[in-house]
Amino acid sequence: MKNLAKYTAILALSSSVALTGCIEEVQPTSSVSQEQLESSVKAGEAMIMAMPAMMINWNTLGASWHGDFGYSSLMHIRDCMTADMSLNPNGSNYNQWSNYTGIVYLGQNYASVQRIWNIHTKIILACNKAASVYPADLEDNYSHGARATALAFRAMLYLDFARWYEFLPNNNTSATNAYGNNVEHLTVPIVTELTTQDEARNNPRATRQEMFDFILADLDYAEANISYANYGSLTLPDLACVYGLKARLYMWVEDYAKAAEYARKAIAESGKTPLTEAEWLSTTDGFNSFRNNSWFWGMKFEKENDAVQTGICNWTSMMSAEAAYGYAGILNLPYLGPGAAPTVANWMYDRIADTDFRKLSWVAPFGSSLSGKTPLAEEANVTLMEKYGPYCAIKFRPGEGNGDDYNVGSATAVPVMRVEEMYFIEMEAKAHTNPAEGRQLLQDFMTTYRDPAYTCSVSSMDDVVEEIVFQKRVELWGEGTTLFDIKRLNYSVTRQYEGSNFLAGTEKNTVGRPAWMNMVIVQTEGNTNKAVTEWNNPDIPDTY
Repeated sequence: MKNLAKYTAILALSSSVALTGCIEEVQPTSSVSQEQLESSVKAGEAMIMAMPAMMINWNTLGASWHGDFGYSSLMHIRDCMTADMSLNPNGSNYNQWSNYTGIVYLGQNYASVQRIWNIHTKIILACNKAASVYPADLEDNYSHGARATALAFRAMLYLDFARWYEFLPNNNTSATNAYGNNVEHLTVPIVTELTTQDEARNNPRATRQEMFDFILADLDYAEANISYANYGSLTLPDLACVYGLKARLYMWVEDYAKAAEYARKAIAESGKTPLTEAEWLSTTDGFNSFRNNSWFWGMKFEKENDAVQTGICNWTSMMSAEAAYGYAGILNLPYLGPGAAPTVANWMYDRIADTDFRKLSWVAPFGSSLSGKTPLAEEANVTLMEKYGPYCAIKFRPGEGNGDDYNVGSATAVPVMRVEEMYFIEMEAKAHTNPAEGRQLLQDFMTTYRDPAYTCSVSSMDDVVEEIVFQKRVELWGEGTTLFDIKRLNYSVTRQYEGSNFLAGTEKNTVGRPAWMNMVIVQTEGNTNKAVTEWNNPDIPDTY
């Protein structure tokens, strides 16, 4: 019987810049000692744990950009490119994300694009290395479970990668690029643990169908085998996560019946329930820990993690205005200008009912019915009202509510998948074929879990879908999902309107999906992969 004992290797993570970095071969041996066996098992487990470790990795590019702290950086970049989150656009005033909020310097030659590419490819490389330790021909159940875990993790990354880079029609750029090639529905090159260097040097962008088939194959294997894995960590996917990924995958290709089916399977398998008002608004555990019954996949920044130890180059620093030591907590001083705390777009805030407790995720405007009702981690943080005024986000709390000590405040968890997303996928998927059913599911969810006074007053398919997606945008604000829905549904982004709280330099409106949501492949990939050079997306324009 083939088993893990026959596979030993030196398995250190490489620091290659592009996805074309090859996977070290795992060489079989004719015999193995007990010491080698134990070493092999430990090496395999180390490679599995390297995947969640790469999700919180600091300084992926080696360029010390302060926003480079792994997968949650990608989440924040995606949100900065929507109409839901406003940030100060002046990079000199402590906004690390100004290129993404201002939609500038996003051509294939810029570091802004290199960052997005590198973070994806680094984590995928870790997944491929884990998969290489547990090849498909191993026969023991433990190895099947480990491989399933690696493939599910890889599927999550490739699905994000493909949805972001797929070229979809828009009002600003043509699908025919400068070389005369039609790139519509092209995604990214596929690299697995079996891809050789020669193959990687001439590896074309996968079509949407090719990418769908690839991801589905990984998830089918994971669905059949991941129950053999028992890592006991929410930083690694389980069967509920696999179902959730299938729900996301089928939504991408608009197979709504399958999307609804797998969203419901994810809900049932997870045993999770939506966050309560107390959990959502907790000043110590709100969106910063696994101490709830909603999340079933997340990241965890530990005290010893490099990103935490930087003090300011981590998720909490960028997202939590209550963390006095971080970027988001920088004082609004005259010589600095506005601080870097993310704020909700006021059009979105105004549309949320006052009876919906989620509205307390942001500081209320002065004199409004909710003014002063947002619970804050420390009494001293009432100055948030003076520092930022209305709409400042407090959704993501510093660890344990401690906004003074980064060792505690930045050692937080970040959600990757929670059960509420599955409810919204199910209801939207149903609404595309039966608006009344989707409307009822939304009504039931909102009155049960979010706002007892909620009423859905629309009935047409388009209007019901839009209302569902709006409530999903509120639910998952700051969690990096909205860009994919806007792009899929061909929704416009509107930032310039009367009374807009989008600042000068970011007030850009589109007709339909923005061209900037068709991310371009970085030039360094084209330098090593000739199949990409003439098949890239058109560069993203700066003006709209």
